[in-house]
Amino acid sequence: MAANTSTCHPGDSSKDLSRLPQLAEPLLQFDLPEELQQLRHEDSWQRQTGRSSKTLAKYPDFRIILVLMKANTQMNEYRAEGRISIHHLLGKICIHLPDRKVNLAVGQLLVLDCGMVHNVEALEESAFLLTISWPKDPSGS
Repeated sequence: MAANTSTCHPGDSSKDLSRLPQLAEPLLQFDLPEELQQLRHEDSWQRQTGRSSKTLAKYPDFRIILVLMKANTQMNEYRAEGRISIHHLLGKICIHLPDRKVNLAVGQLLVLDCGMVHNVEALEESAFLLTISWPKDPSGS
C-alpha cells in the first residue's frame, strides 16, 4: 500500500526535529511492557507528581506519549489543541470531563475532540498511551 505523498512526505519529519530526530523516523516499533519498566526507573517516577512519561513518536502533526501514573494521582486541567486518544493499558483510570466522568477499563480507548478540558485520575498504578493529532497547516509548512 503506497502512502499519499501529496500530504505526507515520509522521512521529512525527522529532518524537522533538531532534538531527538529518531522520534520521527519513518518506522518506529516499541515493546510497551519494557518501556513501562524503564519509566519506573526514571527520576520523574520518584517526584511528587506521581507520574512518568515518554514521548514515543513526535511528528509535526502527531504525537504518541506513554504515561505511567502512581495510584491516587492526577493530571489536572489538561487541554490539547489537537484531537486526542487515551488508550488504557494498565490499572484503573477515570477521565474527568466538565459534564461527566468516564471510567476506562484496560484495553478501552477514549477519543476527545480538540480543546476539551479533562483530568486523568489514576485509581491504582496505571498506564496509557496518549495520542495527539493536529490538523496539517494548510500552507504546507
